[in-house]
Amino acid sequence: MDTVVLVSSCAAHFKCYSSFHLVPIDQTTIKTLYIFVEIGIDSSHLVEAIRLNFPNDRQAFRGQLLEYEDGDARTPAGQKIGETRHLQIEGPSSEGEVEPSAPTELTMIALVSTIQFVAALQRLKEDLTSPYSDAEILPDVLLDGAQSEASAGDVSESSSGHRLWTGSYEATIPRSKPLSPGEILGCTAPIISDADALIYLGDGRFHLNPSVPAFRYDPYSKNITRELYNHEEMRTVRDDAVQKARKSIATSSTSDPRGAVAVTDDNPGSFKQMQAITHQLSTSKTTIPYIPILLSELSPAKLALFNPHISTFIQTSCPRLSIDWGYAFDKPLLSPYETAVAVGRAKEWMTGEKDGRERIRCGRYPMDFYEAGSPWAVVGMGSAYL
Repeated sequence: MDTVVLVSSCAAHFKCYSSFHLVPIDQTTIKTLYIFVEIGIDSSHLVEAIRLNFPNDRQAFRGQLLEYEDGDARTPAGQKIGETRHLQIEGPSSEGEVEPSAPTELTMIALVSTIQFVAALQRLKEDLTSPYSDAEILPDVLLDGAQSEASAGDVSESSSGHRLWTGSYEATIPRSKPLSPGEILGCTAPIISDADALIYLGDGRFHLNPSVPAFRYDPYSKNITRELYNHEEMRTVRDDAVQKARKSIATSSTSDPRGAVAVTDDNPGSFKQMQAITHQLSTSKTTIPYIPILLSELSPAKLALFNPHISTFIQTSCPRLSIDWGYAFDKPLLSPYETAVAVGRAKEWMTGEKDGRERIRCGRYPMDFYEAGSPWAVVGMGSAYL
């Protein structure tokens, strides 16, 4: 619910249960009360699920869970989970193999979640960085199917009957200030580069780093899944939208204006984003006509009503609307960052051409919309960017 609609509806105040505590209450158009919600989970099951599936030895982890991906770009849809190649969701049998006494290198795991589960991350880190004790130690056996010769680490049977890796892991909780440690948003997440795996605690899909294998633990279904995402396709699709917008800039005129659409949606800081963007357009080297529009809801059908008079739309509600749903719109639907790239004010993630035909897929597409010091967060504090 956007605050503009609330004000027009004569609402006296706004109780917010979402992540938008990042917008200061003195900058909202209505009296706002942020309510933080913490959801309790089965922490014991979470720890056992990780220790069941993730060897604490780095070489064993890579060999048992990641080695198959070198030959398979994608796991075929519907393929049955098999021993040694994928997660042992149902747990191993009691049979095992003799193995070395201690790992040579600990598996490095980065832990993240949405705001309602961040408290569980701290306990999870403590549990993973300490040896597992709720078990009858059986040091001479491995998980069933753990066939790597480099496997190492203690294995035991838990109180639930599962055979677990009992050694310590190297666990970290990354942070992108001003978010809480481990917290991620759809538009903001820390950069992770020095981990063997990323474990996301939550029921949605967020921020899969192309260089770090990602796993998701759903606290409701209590399943661990390997998460994959076609980063190259995403970058290509968003680059196509930016290039199409650039062409519209070059041919823009009063009869074919470039439209800057401010969508407040549930983001109280959108209006200042719109002001910064219109300033960007008006001060560009190339004259870019624009039309500020305020909408409480964004949809392909609604924006299609502006055809053929607007060549490009810019939405300021959430970058994920452009990233996840931009392909569904007839005209380019750019985020604030993509707009800055289109007008030459920000570094793009794809540059040059390969053999004169294909743009080079390189660089990082940033997810820093609320990160302290980023241009977009600066706007939220009332300043212009770029």
